[in-house]
Amino acid sequence: MGELLAKTVAFTELQCGKNLDAAEDALYVVGGKWTLRIMIALLSGHTRFNDLQRTLKGISARVLSGELKDLEINGLVKRVVDANQKPVVVEYMPTEYSTSLKGIISSLTEWGIKHKKKITSQE
Repeated sequence: MGELLAKTVAFTELQCGKNLDAAEDALYVVGGKWTLRIMIALLSGHTRFNDLQRTLKGISARVLSGELKDLEINGLVKRVVDANQKPVVVEYMPTEYSTSLKGIISSLTEWGIKHKKKITSQE
């Protein structure tokens, strides 16, 4: 098995270092417990704070607020305030840049389905 892996994914030391750095950068942004879940909910059309919190089940308001701020800093979410409505409506909209996560989310979803089948079939 190790030989197969070595043949299919052989990187030079420089490539390995670059790949590790890039993966660490990506995981820094999306590797949190809630980050991808929030992005999936936002990309699925859930944009209001309370709606997000209900959809995500188990996330506290404080944690959700902090995660949304981090996503905004990273350019994945835009906070939109409509002060013309009573009460004031705040929505969190996925940015155009956030759609670049769709392929990653799809790949992780497909792998997760296959992995769960593999693990549960071994029981």
